[in-house]
Amino acid sequence: MMLGYKTDMDIDEVWRRYAEKRGQAERNVLVTYYMDLVKSIVFKLVPSYGKFVDIDDMMSCGVIGLIDAVTKFDIHKGINFKTYAGYRIKGEIIDFLRKQDFIPANTRAKIKKVEAAYALIESETGKPATEEEVRKYLQMDEKEFREVLEGAYTYNILNIDSILEMAGLEPEEDDEEYIPEESYESKELKQNLAEAIDQLTERERLVITLYYYEELTLKEIGAVLDVSESRVSQIHSAALFKLRNKLK
Repeated sequence: MMLGYKTDMDIDEVWRRYAEKRGQAERNVLVTYYMDLVKSIVFKLVPSYGKFVDIDDMMSCGVIGLIDAVTKFDIHKGINFKTYAGYRIKGEIIDFLRKQDFIPANTRAKIKKVEAAYALIESETGKPATEEEVRKYLQMDEKEFREVLEGAYTYNILNIDSILEMAGLEPEEDDEEYIPEESYESKELKQNLAEAIDQLTERERLVITLYYYEELTLKEIGAVLDVSESRVSQIHSAALFKLRNKLK
C-alpha cells in the first residue's frame, strides 16, 4: 500500500532518507502515511462546518497543512510528528473556514455582547458568570440566549487559537522552530490554563476535557451527559467565553 512502508520502523527510515535528500518521493510516502491524521481532524470538524463548506475543501486544506508539516519538520529535535502536524493541519483548515465568513453579522454582534457580559459580570463579582446571570443581564429570553450560545460554538472554534495563544500554548503561524512539547512543559503556562479550567462548572470542565483531550464529538459528549448535541455546543461556548476572559 504505502509503497512498501508499513511499520513505524519503516517510516522512520523514510524520515531519515527525506532529511538527507529532501526527495519528493520520500515526501509523498510520508504524506500518504499520515493521511489518516488529516481525515481524523476533518471528521471532527464536519459536524460543525459540514453544512457551510464542502468536506473535500476541508480535506484539501488539511493536506496542504500536512505537506507543510512534513516539509518543515526536523527529525533531530526528537518530538512527536503527529502533535506538530496536528497544529499545522487544523490551522490550515481553520484559516480557510475563517475566510468563508459564514457567521451572520447580527449573530456575531450578539455573540460579542454575550462575551462582554461574561467579562463584565466576572469583573464585578470576582467569579465566573453563570449562563443565567448573563442571560438576565442581557435581558434575553431563554430561547434566544440558547440560540446565541449555540451559534457561538462555531465562532469560538474558529477563535480557539486566541485562547491557546493567550495561554502560551499556540505556535506562531510562521514559527518553524516551534516545539509543542517544550511549550506544554512550561509549568507557569500550564498552571494558568489549569486554574482557568478549574473555575468552570463541573459540566463545563467535563465538556472541555472530553472535547479537547479525549477528542470526542459533540454527539458522543451528548451521549455521555445525556443531553442534546445542541446543548453540548451551548455548554462548550459558555466555557470558552469564561476561559478567554480568564486568560486575557
